[in-house]
Amino acid sequence: MSSTDSIPSEISKWDPGFTAQVMAVLRPILKAYHRVEVRGLDDFPPGGALVVSNHSGGLFAMDVPVFASGFYEKFGYDRPVYTLSHDMLMTGPTAEFFIKIGFIRANHDNADDALRSGGVVVVFPGGDYDVYRPTLTQNKIDFAGRTGYIKAALNAGVPIVPTVSIGGQEAQLFLTRGTWLAKRLGPIARLARTKIVPVSFGFPFGLSAVVPLNMPLPTKIVTQVLPPIDIVAEFGENPDIDEVDAHVRRVMQRALDELAADRRLPVLG
Repeated sequence: MSSTDSIPSEISKWDPGFTAQVMAVLRPILKAYHRVEVRGLDDFPPGGALVVSNHSGGLFAMDVPVFASGFYEKFGYDRPVYTLSHDMLMTGPTAEFFIKIGFIRANHDNADDALRSGGVVVVFPGGDYDVYRPTLTQNKIDFAGRTGYIKAALNAGVPIVPTVSIGGQEAQLFLTRGTWLAKRLGPIARLARTKIVPVSFGFPFGLSAVVPLNMPLPTKIVTQVLPPIDIVAEFGENPDIDEVDAHVRRVMQRALDELAADRRLPVLG
């Protein structure tokens, strides 16, 4: 069976009833521990949409649960929220759990199939490079030059919905992405398919290079969903990919700067 043949079955494994049960447990925890807010959903477009977001929080990133809990609370479970994910998340004993709540392997075929089905697809172009950005640059939009998300939106004919989140990067003190450490580890890092070995400082173990695992602080997380961008309407039938990417990042950076200006204290919000 080809990978293309397997794609529909993976996406069809999203289970709205099971997802509702998970959200029923997760939502009160998010609201109590992270005091989450999801703003801007009133203008969310119908049909397929590509949610492009910054990624925060290291190994315990809460971006997907926060957005999904807010989206399902407002719109119900008629339209799935899919998340393009690393292959490592889709293997092992927890794979079935993640697939049932909408996590799918990050490739163009999966993205196209999910978007054309009318689903909402969440993508973090910066990936692990973004989620482990140092605390000193925690409020910077940085996709590491990745622009594939634009082609995904164009191929499926759907709008991009820029989304920014603040607070997750305050869950611990992120010191460095550790690109130098990954180079030192050589074949070990390549086996783990990573170019970074992040170093952070947190509770309860203090200094951590991925392990030991520190618990995330109960930082307030605010997610702002921005107006959709119709690429063809704004940039023409054959848009300059770099121009679109610069525009998306500029819109997101402006919104993130505004959230940062409104934030009174770290962790407390």
